[in-house]
Amino acid sequence: MDEPDAEPPLVVRGRGRCGAGGGAGPGVRGRGRCGAGGAGPGVRGRGCGAGAGTPLTDTVPSQVVPGADSSSRQLCFAWGPAEVLVCETLFGRAGTENGAPSSSRVFVVRRDQDIYIQTLRKLFNESHGIFMGLQRSEEELAGKSRKAQLVQVSKNYRSVIRACMEDMHQAAVSTRDPALQGQYSTQVSILSAMELIWNLCEILFVEAATAGPLLLRLLDWVRLHVCDVDSMVRDVLGSESPSKHKLFWNVVDIFVLQGRMDEARHLLSKEATANPASMNMYKILDDLMKKMPVPSLSNTQTLTELELKWQHWHEECQRYLQDGTFASNPHMESICKILLGDEDAILEKKELMTTWYHFLVTRLLYSHPTVKPMELRFYAQSSMDLFLGGESSPEPLDLILMAAFEFEMHQVIKECSIVLSNWWFVAHLTDLLDHCKLLQSHNLYFGSNMREFLLLEYASGLFSHHSLWQLGVDYFDHCPEYGRVYLELHIERIPLSTEQKALKVLRICEQRQMHEQVRSICKIMAMKALRNNRLGSALSWSIRAKDAAFATLISDRFLKDYCERGCFSDLDLIDNLGPSMLLSDRLTFLGKYREFHRLYGEQRFAEAARLLLTLMTAHIAPCSFWMTLLTDALPLLEQKEVIFSAEQTYELMRCLEDLTAGNPDKQKFQDDDVETTKVEMLRLALARNLARVIVKEGTVEGS
Repeated sequence: MDEPDAEPPLVVRGRGRCGAGGGAGPGVRGRGRCGAGGAGPGVRGRGCGAGAGTPLTDTVPSQVVPGADSSSRQLCFAWGPAEVLVCETLFGRAGTENGAPSSSRVFVVRRDQDIYIQTLRKLFNESHGIFMGLQRSEEELAGKSRKAQLVQVSKNYRSVIRACMEDMHQAAVSTRDPALQGQYSTQVSILSAMELIWNLCEILFVEAATAGPLLLRLLDWVRLHVCDVDSMVRDVLGSESPSKHKLFWNVVDIFVLQGRMDEARHLLSKEATANPASMNMYKILDDLMKKMPVPSLSNTQTLTELELKWQHWHEECQRYLQDGTFASNPHMESICKILLGDEDAILEKKELMTTWYHFLVTRLLYSHPTVKPMELRFYAQSSMDLFLGGESSPEPLDLILMAAFEFEMHQVIKECSIVLSNWWFVAHLTDLLDHCKLLQSHNLYFGSNMREFLLLEYASGLFSHHSLWQLGVDYFDHCPEYGRVYLELHIERIPLSTEQKALKVLRICEQRQMHEQVRSICKIMAMKALRNNRLGSALSWSIRAKDAAFATLISDRFLKDYCERGCFSDLDLIDNLGPSMLLSDRLTFLGKYREFHRLYGEQRFAEAARLLLTLMTAHIAPCSFWMTLLTDALPLLEQKEVIFSAEQTYELMRCLEDLTAGNPDKQKFQDDDVETTKVEMLRLALARNLARVIVKEGTVEGS
């Protein structure tokens, strides 16, 4: 392929998600999404790792082909199962002048470019084990035990995402290549968004938390994914006078906003120690924070009891605020307003929360702690509107989270399919939700269901990788509708670069009774071995393929080599053909002829003679090999002990005459001194053997 020149780049859009192969191909845009090189979507200000700051976009970024000039040259496309070829033609566009013919370039466009990122291998490999475990355990448990098992599976998936994100962050920190650093940082942002969405889906759909525990789960969710406070706490506590640190009250506010009351009280105690004048206010505020009713994961109190306690506590907070208890300290007064659920006071801390969903959880904590799952949609929408305030429009991540709060599972999956950079997330999340019996009624128009469709897409992407295709096999196995068809189509396209890989593919096909694919693989490998003059391997593959014609061809090559070299190669294979030699007459002859040599070597001359004569009279030996067989009979005819009987000797004579009389090149045969000498020697040996037999048999009869 020619090197691309400095020409206007080509932007390609079409169906499916693609990433440019090697960073120099177009992304294909439409139903799916692109992820090429380091230009993937990320998350704006919503991660704990590097890469926060790249927006997660709902418009798929177009990829360009450097050097392909679509303005003057028409292009053609060829779609494959995992790649698309884009090539320039010799046809100019309408309205342009066709210059002299020039060389065309071919560009390879890959789909699911993420599978080629080395640091994401952990994500694919470890999640495969979790997926397989989930399929095997489907019918083992029921009721609460089953629910707990599914929650644990979800947590396992999240732990893999987080481990991969940490590895990617470490790679971004350690690399000195700016391009690689940008790519790793982008992937960190994507993984952070994936974990954020997955965690929320786990709370709302998998665990299906009820009123009370629901708020606790959402608090944990916010604390896990908004971790800027940790570095601030270290700075504050590491200073000589924490209460005088410029970030002191920011840290206290964040703790309060996240419901981390014990930590907020601990910091406030340092303020009281450093400033005795505020001791009375501190004790009152500390007491309010200590007495704040919170839901419990256990069933020790009912929602009604919690609401009554919360109402009394709320009234106490209101009384202190109205009395002006904290009027002399604006920071403590602001905290008291937050405890009362004052939306204006909470929104004043907008910069500390950074996201509308943090604002939502804080708002629920201090105004409606017993919120029910189906009420979330109303609070979520109003929280997003209040937080954004018309200053900016919602991003794709906002829409995905909003869809989750609205319990629109299909919308969550749809939006994630559009904006995330690979099929991994939606395939595994949908499978988990399907096991939760939440997607049973959603079938697609072409006969499959959403779970299977997404698993098929994900597994198809894996098959384009030189080693990850093995994982794809198991995903296809668990797609009952179209999985086998997809597997048959994809497995035929795996490049059989080594014999070890071919055996691996063959074993997979044999385990699934894919007989056509088994034959195809064996024929391909047999042909490769034959081209490399590896006759033993070629014969072995042809036997596995049960290809009689090819086995005959290779057997002829073995016999030809024997005639030229005087010995057989691959004796172990030929000696152990067993029933396989019945695949073709020529293979049978090869096996039996080798057995004749073995008998002769063991000096079992009578058995060897019978076998040799059988090979001649059964007409399974090629005519061109008859002279060789007759020549092999010479040592037996010259033995001191008579080996051939009179009848056997007559048969050998007949075969010799048939050979000399029926040879189409009879004149040439007669002119060949070597062949003539062989014939004369055979005739003499046969005559002498016949005479010895007659004398021996006559002597036996006379006695």
